[in-house]
Amino acid sequence: MQRKFLTNLGLLLFINLLIKPVWIFGIDLTVQRSVGVTDYGFYSVILNFSFLFNILLDLGITNFNNRNIAQNNQLLNKHFEGLLVLKLMLAVIYILIIFSVALILNYSAAQFRLLGWLAFNQFLLSFILYLRSNVSGFLMFRTDSMLSVLDRVMMILFCGALLWGGIIDSPFRIEWFVYTQTLAYSITAIIAFMIVVKKARFRKLNWNWPFFLMIMKQSAPFALLVLLMTFYNRLDPVMMESLLPDKTGNEQAGIYASGFRLLDAANMVAYLFAVLLVPIFSRMLKEKQPVEQMLKLSFTLIISIASIVSIGLFFYSREVIDLLYDSHIDESTSVFRLLIPGFIAVSTVNIFGTLLTANGSFKQLNIIALLGLVINFILNFILIPQFLATGSAIASLVTQFTMAVLQVIIVQKIFRFKVNFRYLITLFVFIAGVIVFNYISKMFPIHWSFLPASYSWLGSFTLVLLISVIFASILKLWSFGSLQKILRQDR
Repeated sequence: MQRKFLTNLGLLLFINLLIKPVWIFGIDLTVQRSVGVTDYGFYSVILNFSFLFNILLDLGITNFNNRNIAQNNQLLNKHFEGLLVLKLMLAVIYILIIFSVALILNYSAAQFRLLGWLAFNQFLLSFILYLRSNVSGFLMFRTDSMLSVLDRVMMILFCGALLWGGIIDSPFRIEWFVYTQTLAYSITAIIAFMIVVKKARFRKLNWNWPFFLMIMKQSAPFALLVLLMTFYNRLDPVMMESLLPDKTGNEQAGIYASGFRLLDAANMVAYLFAVLLVPIFSRMLKEKQPVEQMLKLSFTLIISIASIVSIGLFFYSREVIDLLYDSHIDESTSVFRLLIPGFIAVSTVNIFGTLLTANGSFKQLNIIALLGLVINFILNFILIPQFLATGSAIASLVTQFTMAVLQVIIVQKIFRFKVNFRYLITLFVFIAGVIVFNYISKMFPIHWSFLPASYSWLGSFTLVLLISVIFASILKLWSFGSLQKILRQDR
């Protein structure tokens, strides 16, 4: 299992790191620059609002299906025919509820128009994730890797044509950005559907009410977990728009989005670990295989990556934001500097939370998530009126680290792993060392003559990243000999 995890993680990371940075920094960033921080903030608020009720499209079905198919491949055909009908029913419920809430919140006509498209996009995205859960449940990780970036490839092509292809004469509009997402999601959903239909030998839709109730009952704990986590992760821009005057709210949401963009990009890496680990942990637990080594391997890899990236970006936050944006540099830097350490917390959650999910420990996860929601809401309510987007960033950071610490404690309580103090000391020394390396690099910057003056910091930044990687190898957090040994297993 460790070999399967490493080989497929390598493929998944390679494909995503090849495509998604182009999407984030080439397309998404260019769109924000083109439409302006206020219009992008308007889009960000509606997008996050549509995410708040996203769980109604799924009710935990995707996670349940991923675990269940990984453990019982023979059930794909039976479940697929019934779950397609259930997904369509949930889509109708989602649309009705999200528009009812928007009506209560007195959304404008422009907000309703954008919400309609974004709600449809949420359905398509949820449907794609469900289809991919069948693919990964069969441990078809290579196919799932391709599907994971297909929508982004389509959006890069479509948005790139609109931004730079000379197709349009007028300024780029945020609505066009949403339309390209709709088209890209639709193409990806059709291709994923065809793959699963072939694997499931699908014949017809199956209306089976007792089956629907059984699935919803089994997936309900995870549905509640996703709902709570979605609220504490996506509440920030929505609360800014609600607690601040209209123009100020959209502007601050746009500033928050500027600071959040790199964290969101980094979190994709942590999410890829979770995508692979859910079916792997599920199968290992069913077969009563020990999971401690897999947990240690995955956590060591992601926490070392997260520490190097987040600490480096923290120290060079001003330079990075100045490189990416043309306006609101000081505000975006303050937000980004507070948000980026959260990558360490999110990475921890994506490993330990995934193990708890595979183990079915939803009661503990839901209690932790509810606490996170309460903390996030209270802190946002107090801090946003006084500190604007920066206050929301503080709330997010506190919430993420609280979640991470509590999940580590729960995993230790349930699985009773032997505490490896030598390993913990090594991690502490590594993180402290990375901090020191970055501090020294800022105190004694290296100027490479071939770099323009405005990019001179890239020399020091690149060097400190390389030194941090070497330091991880010296401490044997990254043992290339051990990795080669694992990769040679079961050949």
